[in-house]
Amino acid sequence: MNRQVPPGEAPLLHAQELRKQYGATTALDGAEFSIRPGEVVAVMGPSGSGKSTLLHCLAGIVTPDSGSLTYDGRQMAAMSDRERSALRRTEFGFVFQFGQLVPELSCVENVALPLRLAGTGRRAAEREANGWLERLEVAELAGKRPGEISGGQGQRVAVARSLVTRPRVLFADEPTGALDSLNGERVMELLTEAARSARAAVVLVTHEARVAAYSDREIVVRDGRSRDMAHAA
Repeated sequence: MNRQVPPGEAPLLHAQELRKQYGATTALDGAEFSIRPGEVVAVMGPSGSGKSTLLHCLAGIVTPDSGSLTYDGRQMAAMSDRERSALRRTEFGFVFQFGQLVPELSCVENVALPLRLAGTGRRAAEREANGWLERLEVAELAGKRPGEISGGQGQRVAVARSLVTRPRVLFADEPTGALDSLNGERVMELLTEAARSARAAVVLVTHEARVAAYSDREIVVRDGRSRDMAHAA
């Protein structure tokens, strides 16, 4: 399932020596990270290791105390809060463990929501949303609400929503954590296939080896420090 990214391609997202402290607790202690377009990188580590903090820093949700973080050649520390928010709306996509679909909206409305918030008309947004539901093999659920579908189906809808804006980076935080192994594997197959076809980079936070197996490369975070397994001795 893994495939090689052209070695000469520059990183899209690159972090060096990231440090983050919460009171007396050190969440990151010199962590490093890089990912190129179309690459899937798994961030692994035990609970409390700092992997979720690393994801939040990479996504511009949390500001590190020190270190360098660049996206597409731009220093994220130099961006305003408004600019970082715009990145999260247009160039970053997110998939969470429990999907976080809006229960009052139908599945197609949930998927179309990021486009509608960006100003796309309802008809055009739902046409694009239906296309992504079809790619994720849940087109028949378009008119149903989240409470009427299974957890595995809901997570596919959530993946469709994360990709509908055609983000350049997709952040997936334990995307199969609430699913059984069969549904989890199918979600990962569809997520990675769709992201790679769209040339989106995927930052995949997981503690499960079977999920990390869908990545091109693994980075292990422990005690706030990172280790790239591709370059491990």
